[in-house]
Amino acid sequence: MSVLSAPVPLPLLREQIPAGAAWSLVLRRGEQLRLVALADGANASLLLHAVERPLERLCVPDTLKAQLQARVRPPMVLLSDAGRALVSMTGSSLDWHDALTGCSNQAQVHDRYGPSDYAADRNAWRQSARTGLLDELAKHGLGERDLAPTVNLFSKVAVADDARASVTFVPGHARAGDWVALRAELDVLLTLSTAPHPLDPRPSWAPSGLAVEVSPAEPPGADDPSRTFRAESARALAETERTVRSPR
Repeated sequence: MSVLSAPVPLPLLREQIPAGAAWSLVLRRGEQLRLVALADGANASLLLHAVERPLERLCVPDTLKAQLQARVRPPMVLLSDAGRALVSMTGSSLDWHDALTGCSNQAQVHDRYGPSDYAADRNAWRQSARTGLLDELAKHGLGERDLAPTVNLFSKVAVADDARASVTFVPGHARAGDWVALRAELDVLLTLSTAPHPLDPRPSWAPSGLAVEVSPAEPPGADDPSRTFRAESARALAETERTVRSPR
């Protein structure tokens, strides 16, 4: 069979995450998740936990410090608090995903957009990212102690060059059709919320939904961009490969 006639692997999953909702998925090693913004101003607050031991989770400070970044962008790896690569960001239409500000809480949502609850507003109720993430974690036997700082996919913030180093939201960063791809380096529980970014200044509640596609992914070879990005990213991938291949 020629290369041109070789079949393209079918997606393993296709669905949509509603605007202002929460969602979770076990992404297996060797699978890739692609998220596409369905409207302008998208935000996706992301948590990651190792399936085999959920106490191991995404560590945003180590991810940034080890790779000398103040943002997340391709081809970075997202590190756990054990120094392993959980996922690699293999591609994105955006070169900046916020990893500095964390996710929204219910008090912030109430203060900015007014009171809302499920009893009154049903599926249109305005739930914070923190509330949604906790609801999803509970489905997997996890709870408040398993929360950690999030990466806010599709969002950008700017840090002022002054003594206060204040952080401001950059509006108009993500447009409908923008995308990001994450490759699982081990089995991970991926949890996210599509609630607005906590610093989004828009006065009205206007979250964006996301299109989701999961497909098979090639393992990172010796010249994989995530491996060659930094010595630290290469070590994180090597540590994951060593521990996944060897029984504990």
